[in-house]
Amino acid sequence: MSLAVHELRTPVTVVCGYIRMVLKEHGGPLTDKQKKMLQEAERSCERISALVAEMSDLGKLESSELAVARMDVDVCGLLAELASDMHEGEDRGVRLDVRAPNRPVTVIGDRARLSVAIKTLLHAALRERGEPGVIVAECSVIDGAPPCAVLAIGEEHALPSLVAASLGIPPPFDEWRGGLGLALPVARRVIEALGGALWSAPGERPRAGSALRLPLRT
Repeated sequence: MSLAVHELRTPVTVVCGYIRMVLKEHGGPLTDKQKKMLQEAERSCERISALVAEMSDLGKLESSELAVARMDVDVCGLLAELASDMHEGEDRGVRLDVRAPNRPVTVIGDRARLSVAIKTLLHAALRERGEPGVIVAECSVIDGAPPCAVLAIGEEHALPSLVAASLGIPPPFDEWRGGLGLALPVARRVIEALGGALWSAPGERPRAGSALRLPLRT
């Protein structure tokens, strides 16, 4: 993985750099049609760069080389913050409904990496809703040994089974999906590095939702 990242990063950086130089008309004036084509090429180049960065993170997480911070994180507050800036699915009539206790639910974690992981799960759930409707993101506390914060994301009917799965050994997580790069595999490994777990909805419709749990700060 690290070798692939090294071999890909240099040519991708060069291609992106030259596209930006041409767009700034360092090589001469461009027509509107040429600008449009180059802008599409630049967006695709940025997607490849993001994928290379995800490959790098995934490789480091697999080998425990990527350090994760340890700080107090209000996971419900973080969820509300991310949801307020989430617009995926709005053009298709898909709405995000956040449900959380009216108090902080604090875990020990890496706020920046946890933010990216939760945002990825929200994006995936909204993206995969094929018709108008509501995706629910529900934050709750489960009393156990140790007590945990549970965040369930999905269709309404899937939430009870998602939350119930947190009490035992949860089902596996469906992380390999087209169009999302390596963001879901990275999200799972970040959550596991923080002592948590991530799983998909049990049963015949695993993509109906996903949930994560993290130990509460006690």
